[in-house]
Amino acid sequence: MNETTASQYGTATPAGTGTYVLVPGFWLGAWAWEKVTARLRAAGHHVHPVTLTGLGDRAHPATPETDLETHIQDIVDTIVRADLHDVILVAHSGAGAPVTGAADRVPGRIARVVYVDSGPLADGMTQLDMNEPEWNAFIERRVAERGGGTAYPPLSWEEQEKAGASTEGLGEAERALFAARATAQPYRTMTQPLRLTGAADHLPKTLVACSFPLEQVHAMIAAGHPFFAALAGPEWSFAELPTGHWPMFSRPADLADLLGALAGRS
Repeated sequence: MNETTASQYGTATPAGTGTYVLVPGFWLGAWAWEKVTARLRAAGHHVHPVTLTGLGDRAHPATPETDLETHIQDIVDTIVRADLHDVILVAHSGAGAPVTGAADRVPGRIARVVYVDSGPLADGMTQLDMNEPEWNAFIERRVAERGGGTAYPPLSWEEQEKAGASTEGLGEAERALFAARATAQPYRTMTQPLRLTGAADHLPKTLVACSFPLEQVHAMIAAGHPFFAALAGPEWSFAELPTGHWPMFSRPADLADLLGALAGRS
């Protein structure tokens, strides 16, 4: 298992040119990747940031039936309609589930799957399966009381930290941007089980740890933790970018350089 740190990437121009599909986590649209996208494109890469159905500037097409399969299809459509190949498919946070599903649907078009402060879900799991029962009870109340039973509204910064999402590196400008542009997450994307065929199991994959140390990740893998055991395979490599849970806001240039350095790697 290979490991790197952000400092090893520096600001050098990437050795190869890559094709990137960037998928943001809960409450975010393609706008969240703006600084990362600009830097990758300036380095010669082809970049396709995605806004999933029900979020950002695609909030209006959402219906109560918008679910995980909807978001998987959004990503697949981005890749297929643009006829993209050798894609470096990047998931941030809660995008881990739809990105894993999309890679499973079109594995022949994917060069690498990258999880930024995120991770894959196993077949049959839902996003809620990753949480403690007490937090799921909070989410259910939030959806019922503020989301009309169909949407999970954005959390306050205090609630984010209570959920375990580090806000390190976020200044007033970044917090204000998030608050102004975040939109409610379609709830069925969190409750529908992910269905996989295993077609993407052996694709190269990279975990970028931001708000938790790699030492902790490796300890969980070694212990056989059910959420980390899958990361023990030879297809996995690891990188560390110490910051909070939203590196596209707190360290966008470093994140872009890290992602850019993955182009051309086998």
